[in-house]
Amino acid sequence: MPLLRRKPFALAEPPNDLEPCESLFRIRFTKEVFRDYNDYLNRLNQYRKRVWTCKVTGKTGLTYEQALVSEKLATAKVQQIPEELMVPALRIIQYSMLPLKDLVDSIADKLKEQLVEGSQLYGKKNERVCPCKILRVMQKDAETVSYVVAWLDESNNVIERAEVSSQDLVQKKPPFSRNILKSFVRECTYRNAPWVLHDKLAKNHGISTDIPEELRGKVSFNNGLVVFTKKRKHEEESIKYPIDDLLVKPSPDDPVFSSRPSPSRDFNVPIHCVGDLLTVWDFLMSFGKLLQLSPYSLKDFENAICHKDSNVVLLVESLAVLFRVLIKGDDEYYAAVQDKLPKKITMISWKDYLCKFLEMIKIPKLQQYEATIKRGRYSYVDVNAKLEIFCELVNRALDTAIVREKLHEFIEQRRVLGAAKREEAIEASAKRRKVKEQLKADSGSTCGENGHDLDQDATVSADNSHRIQNGSIRKNRNSETESSTQKYAFDSGIKHSNLASKMSAEKFDSELNRSALCGKVYNRKESQKQPIGDKDQSEKSYEQRRQYFDREIEKWCVRTSFLGMDRYYNRYWWFYRDGRIFVESPESNEWGYYSSKGELDGLTSSLNCKGERERALLKQLKKYYGRICSELQKNSKDLLHKTTLDDSVVRRSTRVRAPPRKNPAKAFLRYVNKWKEE
Repeated sequence: MPLLRRKPFALAEPPNDLEPCESLFRIRFTKEVFRDYNDYLNRLNQYRKRVWTCKVTGKTGLTYEQALVSEKLATAKVQQIPEELMVPALRIIQYSMLPLKDLVDSIADKLKEQLVEGSQLYGKKNERVCPCKILRVMQKDAETVSYVVAWLDESNNVIERAEVSSQDLVQKKPPFSRNILKSFVRECTYRNAPWVLHDKLAKNHGISTDIPEELRGKVSFNNGLVVFTKKRKHEEESIKYPIDDLLVKPSPDDPVFSSRPSPSRDFNVPIHCVGDLLTVWDFLMSFGKLLQLSPYSLKDFENAICHKDSNVVLLVESLAVLFRVLIKGDDEYYAAVQDKLPKKITMISWKDYLCKFLEMIKIPKLQQYEATIKRGRYSYVDVNAKLEIFCELVNRALDTAIVREKLHEFIEQRRVLGAAKREEAIEASAKRRKVKEQLKADSGSTCGENGHDLDQDATVSADNSHRIQNGSIRKNRNSETESSTQKYAFDSGIKHSNLASKMSAEKFDSELNRSALCGKVYNRKESQKQPIGDKDQSEKSYEQRRQYFDREIEKWCVRTSFLGMDRYYNRYWWFYRDGRIFVESPESNEWGYYSSKGELDGLTSSLNCKGERERALLKQLKKYYGRICSELQKNSKDLLHKTTLDDSVVRRSTRVRAPPRKNPAKAFLRYVNKWKEE
């Protein structure tokens, strides 16, 4: 039976007390029946999702029916293995602790030695190697086996019979492929590490189901899971976490996990189009300066895509900047529009550029909208088609030399800033080490005079602060600091990092003065000579510089990466330009989002760090927690402000008929590309 996310899936039991003439809903390929139509539809939709795995081959990303077909075909191949070879293979599999690849290699080597009647191979005849077929196996004694073979010609016709020994036979390739053997292992077993055969299969072939002596006291089976145990007193050894999230079991020592908040799904675009919407918007905002497109919010982009009353300037400008990039960097598109369209892309000519692009890519489902666009009715094009066109344009733009060059620049800037940040961390670590040594010296003299260490708490505090902020540098400061410096110099180039550090410090100084982050001007040279008494101010300045580097590195972000996945493989994305956390289902056709600090806290408190995926996701959420909260609170204030303005516009319009375009909800209609070069 197909697996759901690599776990067995139980079919629905038939309803009780069925009446002979009762109307039911039946799923064709599982034979399940349902009384309730909604239950039937929900189960059918579940089967249509590409989240199923073929149990025999291990193929993933299939629908339930595709997985069934895959299992049927694979099982037919597995059944080609004859009984004579199946038994020794099953004996190797039972309670083996080998990984699948090594186990299959072991079986293949064993099958090479097992020659059965009907096998075609090669034998030595008159000092030549000729094709032959085994007609009979003769076991003369416990160690001696001979074979009656038929020598074959080029057409596989028998030309002669002879008796040969096993040393005269040569098998040039395994009797079965590795893939068939892998499918055979998966089909025969119901758990691995160790591999365990199905009870019925083992009994039918006389394979023992008793745990081998070497595994007794080491493993036991509990609810289908392998539990490793200690030898003495047979006490269960604790599982080493993290493990796969779906294998995590509740424990009395677990903290209380809150229920995960349900993400909002009030998108204007169809929910399966949200991924394309985010992809296009993130690209346009990341390369806005290169494209000469001033920024706009995701909400404005979504509203513009769904608007049907007129052609929106925001969309026209976004399309136009992509056309300009293709004209400069895509030879095929340049040839399509050269000397055929006006040189300047305007509010009138842009639709001709779009139609030329649709003719060039030759995608039938998009080309059907050409006539609509030529008539100036782009706003009537289906939302899904609009986003698909944008995606095609973005993919083409990413292949141009202009964008690739910018990508390389982004990567280089992030590398240099990262090297500078690491160098500053090493410098800060050295300063903290000096503070710690001075505190120890002072505490030593105090201890000598007074008989006890008055500065012990301060020393421990400094040491803990040091360990937290620079966990890679331990007690042996001299050797490890030197090795870390050499590593960073090797990875990034110490000359570049020195230059970046100097330039970043100067830029930081000006930014710090402008934003008045401190009560006095930050002076880097003076901070290096800072007395021990100003330790708190030094730590504050270092933390500010670290945050500054994080902001600068983020500005040179090439693309947005997802934060991580939960136990059910839902992916979580944070777009810092929008502020919300987006949730993507494993099959990428459902999206939602969190937009408040309360929802973020509910999400983090629902994650179990014993699971590998949720542990990594929780780490990322904690890393960016402060910034995400800040953006979420900012968005909440903006939303409240817009709502207040909306209400005031509505109240005023009832009295003085305020123009509808002044409504904040229609802000996308007033977009002006301020970065456009005329």
